[in-house]
Amino acid sequence: MYPQFPPGFRFGMSTSAYQIEGAADADGKGPSIWDTFTARPGTVRHGEDGRVAIDHYHRYAEDVGHIAAAGVHDYRFSFSWTRVLSGSGFYDRLVDALLEAGVRPVPTIYHWDLPQELEDAGGWMNRDTAYRLADYTTVLVDRLGDRVRDWITMNEMSVHTLYGYALTDHAPARGLGLEALPAAHHQLLAHGLAVQVLRAHGARSVGVANQHFPVSPAGDDPADHEAAGLFADLTNWTFSDPILRGAYPNELVRAGAGDARVDRDLEVIGAPLDFYGVNYYEPTVIEAPRAGKDYSGVLEVDIPDGLPFSPVPVKSDERTDFGWAVVPSALTEILTTLRDRYPNLPPVFITENGASFHDSGPGPDGRVHDPRRIAFLDAHLRAVADAIDAGVRVDGYYVWSAIDNFEWAAGYDERFGLVHVDRETLTRTRKDSWYWYRDLIAAQRRS
Repeated sequence: MYPQFPPGFRFGMSTSAYQIEGAADADGKGPSIWDTFTARPGTVRHGEDGRVAIDHYHRYAEDVGHIAAAGVHDYRFSFSWTRVLSGSGFYDRLVDALLEAGVRPVPTIYHWDLPQELEDAGGWMNRDTAYRLADYTTVLVDRLGDRVRDWITMNEMSVHTLYGYALTDHAPARGLGLEALPAAHHQLLAHGLAVQVLRAHGARSVGVANQHFPVSPAGDDPADHEAAGLFADLTNWTFSDPILRGAYPNELVRAGAGDARVDRDLEVIGAPLDFYGVNYYEPTVIEAPRAGKDYSGVLEVDIPDGLPFSPVPVKSDERTDFGWAVVPSALTEILTTLRDRYPNLPPVFITENGASFHDSGPGPDGRVHDPRRIAFLDAHLRAVADAIDAGVRVDGYYVWSAIDNFEWAAGYDERFGLVHVDRETLTRTRKDSWYWYRDLIAAQRRS
């Protein structure tokens, strides 16, 4: 009835700080770039923000109860940089609650919420920000290293660079186009420096979470193949090749890093990892731009005119309510591609995979029925099992997300959670998919 996985396979759930915590004024925390971004009119659907989010800061004990009761092994969350620097004890309480509930904490050091004062000093376009993240990592590991064994340095550097620095759809909305490549390099350097700090403090398990997806040309035209290759380099390999190969995928990206110290930096960036996190949602199809053709609305964000690639719709029998193509086989494909591209690929964890469906609140039976999400998760877990059968070492799978949350510029309409949150009362209700995931995990233990 359920897909089966090798002994020791770890199941988990994921969230991030800005998307769930709220309590924007608690602890004297300063503003992040997302506080600034959401305060600008027109940046977020319905003018929403994360000042309250789902109030996880005050309701963490209840949320940990939902997570633990599902039987998951791991909970991936992230730290709010500004909250940490305020001296808050929130993460001590959260980690202790997880451990008491028998759930392993797997924190992410940086998930897009740069302190605004660092953005004012140049943000990720400023090389010094990488060293400030290393300092921040030292604070974290000094405080929590006695209880946290697994660490993720950075989350989806590609998305943060593209949406926030190349385009204007996410914070900090720089709109720099290809001139944003130094932001990519400095995040990669921050990753490498964070690994150094964690190793120096005796961390037992260190990894990173990168978004990956297959990129296909729209047709046989050589121009489409060239455009798709460049897009794959910029969105996939720019962020994994330096970590797993110690080099950039092409000279364009290397030159765009904008620093004469690239070779020395790559030695830092390419330090060995204990695991490699893969976030997967949907594949992409690319063509060379056709004059006069309207490409708007194909992706979550629009690629501006003037760039040498344009997206076309992915053929799919089903889409999520966010409009994303449901293609489970593409998850198998990207995992086998990573295995083939990187002979020394560390054990892989699927650190994010999930779907937004616009689930209504509890019905007359008190339940939240979400059969499409169950079908999505079942199909993608079977795709992971197929990759394992093909020889890819995948050691775990984390659902995005544990709980309905603030979905960045899309606001609260998009519901990814296994637990439903009422927007008015913030009441939590376990969805049918939560029960399905619980039963899937229990079935592994019986097999």
